[in-house]
Amino acid sequence: MNSDDLTFDTGLLAPIWAGSPAEAATGDLAFLRAMLDAEVALARAQAAEGLISAGAVKDVTTAADALAREGTRTLALLARSGGNPVIPLVKALTKHAPEVHLGATSQDIMDTAFMLVAARTRAVVTADLDRTAVALARLAAAHRDTPMAGRTLTQHAVPTTFGLKAAGWRELVLDARDRLNAVVLPVQLGGAAGTMAAFEALVPRVDERRLLAGFAAQLGLAEPRLPWHTLRTPVADLAAALAFVTGALGKMAADVLVLSRTEIAEVAEGTGGGSSALPHKRNPVGATLIAASARSAPALAAVLFGSLAAEDERPSGAWHAEWSPLRDLLRHAGGSAAHAAVLAEGLRVDAGRMRANLDLTGGLIVAERLTAVLTPAIGRREARHLMERASLRVAADGISLRQAVLRETGPGDLDLTDLDELCDPATYLGSAAALTDQALTRRPAGDHDA
Repeated sequence: MNSDDLTFDTGLLAPIWAGSPAEAATGDLAFLRAMLDAEVALARAQAAEGLISAGAVKDVTTAADALAREGTRTLALLARSGGNPVIPLVKALTKHAPEVHLGATSQDIMDTAFMLVAARTRAVVTADLDRTAVALARLAAAHRDTPMAGRTLTQHAVPTTFGLKAAGWRELVLDARDRLNAVVLPVQLGGAAGTMAAFEALVPRVDERRLLAGFAAQLGLAEPRLPWHTLRTPVADLAAALAFVTGALGKMAADVLVLSRTEIAEVAEGTGGGSSALPHKRNPVGATLIAASARSAPALAAVLFGSLAAEDERPSGAWHAEWSPLRDLLRHAGGSAAHAAVLAEGLRVDAGRMRANLDLTGGLIVAERLTAVLTPAIGRREARHLMERASLRVAADGISLRQAVLRETGPGDLDLTDLDELCDPATYLGSAAALTDQALTRRPAGDHDA
């Protein structure tokens, strides 16, 4: 075992994101690169406004490239004395680029780096959400007319189709994608207390708005209306969108977990996982990990919403509390999206088992339909009572609903010439096919620029 094994988090306890694109996009090296990119972008924007020279920009760029190759461990340890990693980062850069970080504060760089990491992670999350949506569209179209039991409060309710279920999953995935891409990710640039005063001290009558616009343009991020050191709308919006991503994917996972139970067995993951003790098991591991993330994310988002209550112009603690949960949220959303794409692309659907499960209750799943059909002839109240008695007969005598209805009504009491069709769950699907078709007309909303 080497020293790296003792100090570095390799994702051993986080199979949801270990090895995912989001892992690389949110690692310590990614944050180091983002902080350095922010410093270089600020230098370029300042040079454009005459605050520093072109030579100074070159010095900052060269120093940043060199520091990027040194790794993060030393910075992490040095960050303990000042409370954030920007302080030792700037100290290291200043040795070779004395005009780096002029007028900025640590939070300017750290917040900007977080938004940059979020933007880069959002791109990989969106790609996996797109894959998931495409796979679910295929499933919905292929099973547009595949009947299955609709379940409410764990029990059979009325028939539905697997196509409509898959279309519903896709709807949530697209909702998640659109919400995530609608989040505005701005740069941060306010100086020590959000007044940008130091920039004017460097160059009187400097155009701060133009400086800010140039900084944002360099990084492909949005230009904020105000410094947001303690106005944490961007972080709260991002937290909400990321938590929604995990929850939306969690709905699909929750359904897969139920439908893949041994006694239901209507779906199965394409690559089920094994068990350390039971050689016969093929566990729905992908759905399990997604479901776990969906349960973890709300608590992480809650920390970020709590940080909205930040005191003064720059806070002590509220800002610092954001870092770990925000990174974890990015990782959970990214890992969940990656697993969801694999899950949707490989999901196996057993239409025969769905039909067999529809028949488990002997036709009780269409009791609502028969009640509605009988109502015009005998009234709503009597129709309900008749169906309640028939349902009890099904359970007590082990007969079908069709047989029970015939026994309850007696020969010639009612016109039941269509009873066979009325008792067939596959003919009581309502508008499921049309709803599926309508859902599949939806396309993802256009991407937000930043």
